[in-house]
Amino acid sequence: MGTVYQILYIAGSLGLLVYGMRVLSQGVQRAAGDRLQSILDHLTTNRVAAVFTGFIVTVLVQSSSATTVMIVSFVNATLLTLKQAVGAIMGANIGTTVTGWIIAVLGFSFNITAAALPAVGLGAFLVFNRRLRKTDTGEALIGFGLLFMGLGFLKDAVPDVQAYPELLERIASLSGHGMASILLFVVVGAALTVLVQSSSAAVTITLTMAYSGWIDFPIAAAIILGENVGTTITANLAAMGGSVNGRRAARAHLLFNVTGVVWMLAVFPWALRGIDAIAGGSLLPTRLALFHTAFNVTNTVLFIGFVPAIARVAARLVPDEGDPGLAGPYRLPIPETYTEGRAELYLLELRYEVVRMADIVTKMLDDAWNFFRSPETVSGEILGHLETREKYTDQMQEQISRALALSSFHSHRDSTAATAVAFLRIVDELESVADSCYNIALVADRRKRKEVPIAPEAIMELSPYADLVLEFVGFVDRILTEACRDEDLRHARDLEERINAMRNRLKKSARERIRTGSDLKGELLVLDVISHLEHMGDYSLNIAEAIRQMNLRTSLRELQGGMQQPVDKPDPSPADA
Repeated sequence: MGTVYQILYIAGSLGLLVYGMRVLSQGVQRAAGDRLQSILDHLTTNRVAAVFTGFIVTVLVQSSSATTVMIVSFVNATLLTLKQAVGAIMGANIGTTVTGWIIAVLGFSFNITAAALPAVGLGAFLVFNRRLRKTDTGEALIGFGLLFMGLGFLKDAVPDVQAYPELLERIASLSGHGMASILLFVVVGAALTVLVQSSSAAVTITLTMAYSGWIDFPIAAAIILGENVGTTITANLAAMGGSVNGRRAARAHLLFNVTGVVWMLAVFPWALRGIDAIAGGSLLPTRLALFHTAFNVTNTVLFIGFVPAIARVAARLVPDEGDPGLAGPYRLPIPETYTEGRAELYLLELRYEVVRMADIVTKMLDDAWNFFRSPETVSGEILGHLETREKYTDQMQEQISRALALSSFHSHRDSTAATAVAFLRIVDELESVADSCYNIALVADRRKRKEVPIAPEAIMELSPYADLVLEFVGFVDRILTEACRDEDLRHARDLEERINAMRNRLKKSARERIRTGSDLKGELLVLDVISHLEHMGDYSLNIAEAIRQMNLRTSLRELQGGMQQPVDKPDPSPADA
């Protein structure tokens, strides 16, 4: 019974440690999420700047997995090129070593548990005192406290090595086979990281085992190398179902880390002797932290000049899928597996899917009007292509709406939930615009098939009206990627009023032409098109109002939290492979 209790005690300690690390990371991400996104968004093509940015973000969130998932998110959303992503991933690898130093210095050299409970108490006060608006900071403090409480329990839970001589002999026998043993423990490290889904937690467990005497320096160093491989699994899981360049970024992470482990294994004995020469008199956790940092820094220095080559290899590992157009069913290129705790990042990617939907709808309107104006260009194939796009936008609306609802559900921030609701309204209105576009194309097809005559003056009067609606839809498409200001909303309302005024004049002209003998069927078709175009003006105004309301909430959040609004790129460039 004592052994069972001890196993459960160790499991509970590990659970508290891993959960605390997760709460800490998510709390920091939510507290500084907008600024973290802004930092990554402003990456330049400078590789050193990319490395430094990845390092800073990882130090802030205390999770290289969170940073790499964020990087994959930005590549999916075309905010980062593949080359920028590779540099940021290198920096994230260096940044994750800071956690090891914190654990090695504070966790084993000081009684950090004494500060853990006060941190939890202060964090709980901030979480439950809503008036302070510091819930995210409170969660980060609670995570910090739980992390070190778990570490303290784990140190006490690991039994005295002298009490289990048989197990110690077994470990010794596994480590007595030279490079084969090192490779075995590299695999153990990778498996441990996959199991706990956090390289920082895996490193903490390794440092604890080494501190307690269960594993020696070479074994612990080999396990840490394996953990560098295991940490790439999270990013690859996040990239599943994502864009081609998102998957390439994840493969580049795997390629970079695996290559680094391979060359380190080639010089492994000499590397350990070098660490012993530098910090031979330090505690084993400190030497391991130094080894971890030296490995990742050296790996980055060696390969920073080969970022384009790594990007090219990743591109070969994940080849282009070609441009299927809109022929196949729509599939949201953003996996839902990492939504929980990362709702803000998920929402950022969804925003660019909404932009893509708006681009499709804008082109549909242009084509539909051209079909009505020149019905001789309409064919079954062309009409079928427009119908395909209409069905595609239906699928986009359904899947994006479901993802937005999921993102809102997993978010702990009112601003994120409000933004998700605004996007729900936007995609619904865009889908309605697409329906109207297809209906205009059907009118054009009916005009051609039944040879319905329309007075030339009717088309001449209708053209400025269609151009005005096209201008409105294009304006909405633009403000989706730019800040919508008060003057933009006033412009949108002015456009809608002009559309309504022109509608009234056009309907009056159509009735007058009917009275003077114009073809009734033709004029009814004109009135039908006028109605569809007027509806599009209403939908576009609704979209503009939703965008402005979303921007107002962002501004309010800035005033309350003192955070800078992230600047969206007006023309996101495709990921550079």
